[in-house]
Amino acid sequence: MMIEIGKEVPVVGLKIMTSEGIKDASFEGIFKGKKVALFAVPGAFTPTCSNIHLPSFSQEAQALKSKGVDAVYCVAVNDPFVLEAWKKSANIHDEIQMLSDGNCDFTRASGMELDGRGAGLGWRSNRYSLLAEDGIVKVLNIETAPGECKVSDGKTLLSQL
Repeated sequence: MMIEIGKEVPVVGLKIMTSEGIKDASFEGIFKGKKVALFAVPGAFTPTCSNIHLPSFSQEAQALKSKGVDAVYCVAVNDPFVLEAWKKSANIHDEIQMLSDGNCDFTRASGMELDGRGAGLGWRSNRYSLLAEDGIVKVLNIETAPGECKVSDGKTLLSQL
């Protein structure tokens, strides 16, 4: 079933890199009692993700937080080590937390999987952004093509608050 406005965000299979290593990312830890901006990318280090999507949220992170957003998360079907390297190479600090969906469990549970096998990429996530309050999706922006970032960028989500 595809994620939709008014429904709870599924949190299954997500991992987060901490100073102690890879940890499970719980629904309660991410969403419970919080207003969260979450965006999903097809893959770390890919052109649109690196040049447009991630920077758009880095640029708007403080503005999002000034409008009541407690945390900004990026989800990708990559392992936590790749996401940590991408975060460092993009000069992202604490303004965005990276959530690894290495097994594509969260993406499948969200109905947002993208078949990239034809390009040798395996299963990935569609590009989208959302705003959730206490785990309930309030705003959802889904791109129609994986190489586009027209409606799921940070500025668009900020304008919807």
